[in-house]
Amino acid sequence: MDKVSLFKLATTPERKYADLRVGWTVKIHQKLREKDKAKSQTFEGIIIARKHGNEPGGTITVRKMSGGIGVEKILPLTLPSIEKIEVVRQPRVRRAKLYYLRRKSSKEIRKKTKQEMSRVASAAPEQASEPTTPATE
Repeated sequence: MDKVSLFKLATTPERKYADLRVGWTVKIHQKLREKDKAKSQTFEGIIIARKHGNEPGGTITVRKMSGGIGVEKILPLTLPSIEKIEVVRQPRVRRAKLYYLRRKSSKEIRKKTKQEMSRVASAAPEQASEPTTPATE
């Protein structure tokens, strides 16, 4: 290896969160320090945006509803205080940015994801039960 590739390898942070997708519900465990105490805090919400990919400055925007009020956190993926990110649900979405969720209530969001999940689940058994021979009329 030449010196340039060795330098890039040494200075590039590891990509342990490279597979996170927009629309996934995640639980982020973050270390917080208050004077001499350290505690772990969790933040569970939907990833509504992902910016700058896997670059060192890459970020995700996570949104949750707390007491009827929307709370968003913009977190750099290379933030050292992030202990781990758990994926709770992995629905399939058709948008790159889910900013429209800011205008919707949490009830509407849950209803929409339930419909999508039931549509995917019901489509699989129907395909398996169809006969392979064409129907005659």
